[in-house]
Amino acid sequence: MNQIPSKPQLEGLEAKWCEIWEREETYAFPRTNADRDSVYSIDTPPPTASGSLHIGHVFSYTHTDTVARYQRMRGKKVFYPMGWDDNGLPTERRVQNYYGVRCDPSLPYQADFKPPQRGGDNKTSKAANQLPISRRNFIELCEELTAEDEKQFEQMWRTLGLSVDWKQTYRTISADSIATSQRAFIRNFNSGQAYLAQAPTLWDVTFRTAVAQAELEDRELPGAYHTLVFRIAEGAALNIDTTRPELLPACVALVAHPNDKRYQQLFNKTVISPLFDVEVPVLAHRLAQPDKGTGIAMVCTFGDVTDVIWWRELNLATRSVLGFDGRFVQDPPEAITSAAGLSAWAELAGKTVFSAKEAIVKLLQQSGEMLGEPRKISHPVKFFEKGDKPLEIIPTRQWYIKNGAHDQALQQRLIEHGKALLWHPAFMRVRYENWVSELTGDWLISRQRFFGVPLPIWYAVDASGETDYNTVLVPDERALPVDPASDVPPGYTAAQRDIPGGFTAEVDVMDTWATSSLTPQLAGQWERDPELFKLVFPFDLRPQGQDIIRTWLFSTLLRAEQEHGALPWRNAGISGWILDPDRKKMSKSKGNVVTPIGMLEQHGADAVRYWAASAKLGVDAAFDPQRPTQIKIGRRLAIKVLNAAKFVLGFDATALSDEPAAVTEPLDRAMLAQLADVITQATEAFEQYDHAKALSVTETFFWIFCDDYLELVKTRAHTANGAQQLSAIAALRIALRALVRLLAPFTPYATAEVWSWFNSGSVHTASWPAADEFSAAVAGASAELLELSGEAIMGIRAAKSEAKVSQRTEVVFAKITAPVAQLALLNSAKQDITELGKVQRLELAEGTDKVTVTEIELRQV
Repeated sequence: MNQIPSKPQLEGLEAKWCEIWEREETYAFPRTNADRDSVYSIDTPPPTASGSLHIGHVFSYTHTDTVARYQRMRGKKVFYPMGWDDNGLPTERRVQNYYGVRCDPSLPYQADFKPPQRGGDNKTSKAANQLPISRRNFIELCEELTAEDEKQFEQMWRTLGLSVDWKQTYRTISADSIATSQRAFIRNFNSGQAYLAQAPTLWDVTFRTAVAQAELEDRELPGAYHTLVFRIAEGAALNIDTTRPELLPACVALVAHPNDKRYQQLFNKTVISPLFDVEVPVLAHRLAQPDKGTGIAMVCTFGDVTDVIWWRELNLATRSVLGFDGRFVQDPPEAITSAAGLSAWAELAGKTVFSAKEAIVKLLQQSGEMLGEPRKISHPVKFFEKGDKPLEIIPTRQWYIKNGAHDQALQQRLIEHGKALLWHPAFMRVRYENWVSELTGDWLISRQRFFGVPLPIWYAVDASGETDYNTVLVPDERALPVDPASDVPPGYTAAQRDIPGGFTAEVDVMDTWATSSLTPQLAGQWERDPELFKLVFPFDLRPQGQDIIRTWLFSTLLRAEQEHGALPWRNAGISGWILDPDRKKMSKSKGNVVTPIGMLEQHGADAVRYWAASAKLGVDAAFDPQRPTQIKIGRRLAIKVLNAAKFVLGFDATALSDEPAAVTEPLDRAMLAQLADVITQATEAFEQYDHAKALSVTETFFWIFCDDYLELVKTRAHTANGAQQLSAIAALRIALRALVRLLAPFTPYATAEVWSWFNSGSVHTASWPAADEFSAAVAGASAELLELSGEAIMGIRAAKSEAKVSQRTEVVFAKITAPVAQLALLNSAKQDITELGKVQRLELAEGTDKVTVTEIELRQV
């Protein structure tokens, strides 16, 4: 036990207790003699290790930590790991800007490469200003920077007081993680759940990679309707409204609703496209909208996802016009053969989408095949969530994992799993079910990037030197991890790479979610430590943000269903968003995030944690860094914990032998009765994953304890003799011991400090308080007495304030009235009320409604 400082303060507690917790392994996972029933396991979100953490991370990770600390105090062996999601596009972009480089796989590796800069501002820079380097050099820089970022992240997490077991960490790009991710993929492939397909693909032209449906977001952009004139064989005109006139050379059909009488006579006939003179059919389809534009749509390959549906269901031709860089390709589609059409194409070749749109509008206006001027509109456009330019749809060969979009049985199993999962809050389940029900395609997992888990695939090369994509070669699981670019498939030699009759490597990497979807397997060391995996899987809790239900939660649940046929966790705790002062979601892309370092340094970790823990799961919280009111309240609470504990422990307790037995006075017993009820409420709240309620009921009582009870009994605890004094001191110490434990999940530093003043061991491994710890002391006690006494004191204080005199002013006489049923209770606390109120003569009399000071005479000064 430590000596109580003369002036307790929060400053310095983080450094002091972080060192002690590390040295004493306070939060280590006690695996010895553990079984699944004794373990509480958390599938902790691995933050993206690129850049800096923001206040939203502090918000949601604090929620998780309160649960971990509560469960540890309840006697559970808590498995609380931390991962780092260090591969993927965010890391690549940060490396590009930080070092001033970009990856060019065609370049050779340079030993001892020195980047042109270190410490870029992490803002988007033009590729033309970045130095091209080899893939291996680029990956080395990715690994270097993520390692540095992860050190900073860990230090901030430690300062925040996360009770993570730092021996249980993983990286999504480590050799073990790569092996785990590749093993799961190979099993998906062998079972038919993973497949290769050539299909229209959502494509980000900036990153030049495919994007999955779950990574999309709509952004409102300005656009315009253009009315194009198609020619009917009989010489008549057919007007089409489109927002993408630049895709006119990719037009393969016109589509109207089957019931639209305006166009029924044209169904299954052909019309001629403007500028390019290509015959295209007019067809009927249910998705055409009669009330949109002219009611008939131009189908291009591909303008949007509806074009893909029409192309697939109507068995239409493919006319690709865009390359992977988002520019129009040099060669025109084969269908364009007329001199006028080829001349028009020459005006588009090599241009960006934006420039091509300007060029084709000008051509249409010159030819008279566009009516009027473009009509400005605002409409939602699909973006990759981390991208800067609208997505295009380009036919590519990609790897997919089945997700239920085309498999009704799998979809139903996933929905049933969602119903079996315990959601906190419960309404979040609807978001999951809506996502599963509205999937339009399988999960595209291949990415045309560099810093990621290699797809463990090779393809046979036939005798003519062509890649045979139907002959897929996979490694033995015992060989994992593999890099197809340098490793060789079973049955081949390195000399057979990229030659007729040999093999060629898959160059794509996996989507980062394809690895992150395996966090239970990564943290639990699936297939590497079967005993550990059995102890922790299925995990007890998946904590995460609401915005990644469709990505991380869904994909993890999918992979667990495919590999284990079971849920990966029992509970899902979904945190809300942090909103800026304008009530907009904070995000790096919006540039309105606040980094937590300054807040932690200025106010302390306990104060910041209090702010975070005050918000319920699933509830958005506004945060104004200029007016951090809740953080200031939290700091005041933590300071009060220190000062109140010092005051309580200042009373002489040497005569106490059995604290509960020593509590004999009605007011002391009433306070403990209230405390017992608080313990029950806080425990029930934590069991329901409502940390905010647990904090609220505890904090409310703590201030009653300090402002009312402590004031009422301090004189008795100081000056009374015998049983009355011992009763007050015993009750104060019992309450302090319980309150420190109740507050420990929220303010770990202040409570650790206070606990060390009068207990051995750590409060964070002490048992959670139970109401029956002092049941003998509260048997038959009335919890109402403390409230009634507080009302009496407030009445006396109010009278002094009204008279504009000091609260130290003595009262010659006071009369307090109360209903008859409450008089006996008040009488039992009469001495404490008299001493605190400085009343010489106190009279209690029967009243009609509530405790009221009806008469008061103050000593004249």
